[in-house]
Amino acid sequence: MRALVVEDDPDLNRQIAEALGDAGFAVDTAFDGEEGHFLGDTEPYDVVILDIGLPKQDGIRVLEAWRGGERTMPVLILTARDQWSEKVAGFDAGADDYVAKPFHMEEVLARVRALVRRAAGHATAEITCGPVRLDTRASRVTVSGNPIKLTALEFRLLSYLMHHAGRVVSRSELIEHLYDQDFDRDSNTIEVFVGRVRKKLGVDVIHTVRGLGYSLAAPEDAA
Repeated sequence: MRALVVEDDPDLNRQIAEALGDAGFAVDTAFDGEEGHFLGDTEPYDVVILDIGLPKQDGIRVLEAWRGGERTMPVLILTARDQWSEKVAGFDAGADDYVAKPFHMEEVLARVRALVRRAAGHATAEITCGPVRLDTRASRVTVSGNPIKLTALEFRLLSYLMHHAGRVVSRSELIEHLYDQDFDRDSNTIEVFVGRVRKKLGVDVIHTVRGLGYSLAAPEDAA
């Protein structure tokens, strides 16, 4: 899963990015509206955290430009506590949710997880595929109730596949959603990570679709 944080306060930007990273996201950051607009317009994100009050280009204009360009990723806006007009303007521009400053980081993470789940068609915090269960709240994976220890990239790969169970995910799509902007991406490493995850899970839930990519059975089909 890949996230973009657009926030001009360096400390707050860093705190949000670190919290998202600890929660299993690959994170890109921007500190003004122009940079944020460019990244959101050219990179595939699973979720964006967007401050309303940004230099160079305010968050509302950035969001309107994304939606006008048919960018559909979930967007959580950050607003001033008592500025109800910002919240209304944000929703009218295409925001999916908001958090008012100051906020507790756990609330931001909970709302981000909910946005990602809903965008992928999942209603609950736990996603299952056969004996494999992904707890999005705790970033925890179990197989038949037994915890599985995964590296950050292995968890990110399995999480993306489980969020998108029931369809084929190409290697290029996985590359785009597993790594941040500055990572040296190599398509050959995807096969390595898939092999590692399969071995650690010990169950046959990740299927290779020759020439296309990988798929997991949809949760209702894997039960």
